Amino acid sequence: MPATARGFEILPSEFESWIRNENADWICFDKPPLVVCHPSKHGPTSSLVGAFRAYRDVEAAHLVFRIDRETSGVVLVAKNREAASRLQQAVEKRMVHKEYIAILHGELRENREADHPLGRHPDSPIVAKQGWRPTDGRAARTLFEPLATGGGFTLVRVRMDTGRQHQIRAHGELIGHPLVGDKIYGVPPAIFLSFIDNGWTPDLEAVLAHYRHALHARRIVFDLPDGPLVLETPLAPDLIGFCRERMEVDATGIP
Repeated sequence: MPATARGFEILPSEFESWIRNENADWICFDKPPLVVCHPSKHGPTSSLVGAFRAYRDVEAAHLVFRIDRETSGVVLVAKNREAASRLQQAVEKRMVHKEYIAILHGELRENREADHPLGRHPDSPIVAKQGWRPTDGRAARTLFEPLATGGGFTLVRVRMDTGRQHQIRAHGELIGHPLVGDKIYGVPPAIFLSFIDNGWTPDLEAVLAHYRHALHARRIVFDLPDGPLVLETPLAPDLIGFCRERMEVDATGIP
């Protein structure tokens, strides 16, 4: 399990093992689940950015984009303002293509596109939850491509034209195939509130099937003037294990 599943400190050996690529301008990590990106109240080495600053003895660290605590996969940190500006401009101009791998409840037999504008869910007591807002939401489109099915679950490749908050998770719920392990989408609000109050319990495991939402940032491609920058990571071990044990699927060779 990642450092933050045991406590809050990221150890130097863990930090170094998460590095996928690095040059003078940026460093790319394969972030494990349960590790936060942004500095937190639990100390300088309790987050990915904090550990980078501490173990590399640097002050500048600019997250080009972030992924949720429970999401695993590609995270890119710029080492200087110039690189951060160049990469963030690419994000703003939609010159970035993101590909995720997820595990959904239910067996999806064909490609499914969700084209639902998203915004604050109008009825949920959970402030962060996003929902379909057809008249005042922000445009959001997600393509779910099934790779394998088994045991009542589907392993999917996910591509997005937009990058709204919780987009994949909200769209999964809206098409009737919420993510495995999601504590907010596809389940009653009491599930998330119970997790906040009591942490992970056997009762939650019986409902959710996995300790975290089954989402992995597999590949990010930046279309830069001097050529494409391709960053990718293998599927996280816990999701490979879920596919093997619950779906009888070998997910180690996903292209």
